[in-house]
Amino acid sequence: MIAAGHLESSRMRPVFEWNLGNRSLELGKRTLLMGVINVTPDSFSDGGQFLDRDKAIDLGERLVNEGADILDIGGESTRPGARVGAHMSTTSKSSVYVTAEEELKRVLPVLAALKKRFPAAVLSIDTYKAAVARAAVGAGAQIVNDVSGLRWDPQMPKALHDLKCGIVLMHMRGRPEEWQNLPPAGDVVLLVKRELKDWAEKAVLAGIRRERIVLDPGFGFGKSFDENYPLISRFSELQSAGFPLLAGTSRKSFIGRTLARDAKDAPPDARLYGTLATEVALILKGAQIIRTHDVKAAAEAARIADRILKAG
Repeated sequence: MIAAGHLESSRMRPVFEWNLGNRSLELGKRTLLMGVINVTPDSFSDGGQFLDRDKAIDLGERLVNEGADILDIGGESTRPGARVGAHMSTTSKSSVYVTAEEELKRVLPVLAALKKRFPAAVLSIDTYKAAVARAAVGAGAQIVNDVSGLRWDPQMPKALHDLKCGIVLMHMRGRPEEWQNLPPAGDVVLLVKRELKDWAEKAVLAGIRRERIVLDPGFGFGKSFDENYPLISRFSELQSAGFPLLAGTSRKSFIGRTLARDAKDAPPDARLYGTLATEVALILKGAQIIRTHDVKAAAEAARIADRILKAG
């Protein structure tokens, strides 16, 4: 079944209207860019760089000026090995898990300041906690980007039904602390397609409208080095689920492994050109949204890829 927001189909990429509640975004006629703002001390690529509120706000301004259509603000790292998905209570004192209270202390001042400085900007909150989603949308976020696909917090489906915002459901195998010991996925593309479609249909059964939902296959999230490349080469197969697609390969470890020299993986800040290669491939395979740290470079690459798509 095609999502209710589906408008038409170009040769390579379907076009959708993504309903965000008080506005909508057209997806597919050109690639939209989601710029990453990690307000965390420990993210894999830029952990600690933007934990300071003013630095995070300055980053948001730069990303908007470079062409970001959406700013995705996150207050908890889901890097490999991170302990996540527990202690939803805002009063938990665990030193291992990031509580909703701590997450909100990190993200709300940045959200509020960006909303004030850029009232027309589309803001996204990267969280799997219902309490954070509710507070962030109340502060001006229009999208909730849930890396757990609504599976970790049982209150999240009800919250998103009530909030009537845009939603990104991402695919993840296991939890970050389990990734090293996961068995092979078999046909990873079929697995991702089946599970994402199932999770999206469960969201619809919870009362979330189809035209609010975007799917993300979760590159690097519980996928081994060898499993990420089939997801790129066969990315167009995910279109059969009937929802718009977001792809985030920016600075991922599988790119660093491919670009290794002298048996040493390329560090995150040396993965730009490899990232751009994957982003262009994904656009040509049907991605409507690219989530990236390097917006200026991605914007230029996307303009070329979009012209190629337009040429048929």
